[in-house]
Amino acid sequence: MPTNLLEALDAATRELGSISETARLDAEVLLAHAIGKNRAYLRAWPERLLQAEEERRFLAYLAERARGVPVAYLTGAREFWSRSFNVSPEVLIPRPETELLVELAIEAARCKNRPRILDLGTGSGAIAVTLALECPDAEVWAVDISESALALARRNADELGAKTIRFLQGSWLAPLPAGIRFDLIVSNPPYVSPTDPHLLRGDVRYEPRQALVSAEDGLQDIALIAGNAGPWLPPGGGLMFEHGFDQADAVAAILGKLDYRDVRRYRDLQGHERVTAARRAPEE
Repeated sequence: MPTNLLEALDAATRELGSISETARLDAEVLLAHAIGKNRAYLRAWPERLLQAEEERRFLAYLAERARGVPVAYLTGAREFWSRSFNVSPEVLIPRPETELLVELAIEAARCKNRPRILDLGTGSGAIAVTLALECPDAEVWAVDISESALALARRNADELGAKTIRFLQGSWLAPLPAGIRFDLIVSNPPYVSPTDPHLLRGDVRYEPRQALVSAEDGLQDIALIAGNAGPWLPPGGGLMFEHGFDQADAVAAILGKLDYRDVRRYRDLQGHERVTAARRAPEE
């Protein structure tokens, strides 16, 4: 007997309950994707029967999700800053926590006339694209070491209308031309310690490890960027990192030792210090 949408949702929610804290949401997103509709459609037409091919797709998605594959990788998309970004296993899945970094960067950029902004480790391009769209007078650059990540970021930029971003491939600051300076450098770099047990749980098991893990208790890449950013920042230029919820003291110490000024920490909606910002010291 054919299954209707509500019955399919209820059964999927029960199946995913043991592996996901958002089982109902996961089921809704996957079912909507399987039938080519949005989640509102599921609520409007709960008695609508699933077609055989739709049910086959939905069950295949459920099997992968039950195995732990992130919903975003199954649907190929994730919302960030109220926009839909293409994602793939080549990039980190954009997370709500990163919207704090974007919010602060937008605030800083709007204090400047035609600011030049650099996003290091752009991944899907969520940060760079959002900054370009929210600050249309800004000149945005984006760097990533992964060719496949940059291809996805370019696709997101094109589809969302941020077609002036300059993308460069390379490790952190290495591909930048000499002599150019940025009013603001932002980064959501790898900051998870290699021994963090969370790497064995949840969605991160399927995300690219090189975009998650950094040596020296997760601080190596932050220290590397901060230590080498000086030539690309004018006096007073800003540097801003997303980092782990328990790393604010360590990041502030790194910036302080490198003689950055005006070091500030910012809390997310859960009260965790997740972003630290500083400015390059003025020239004497």
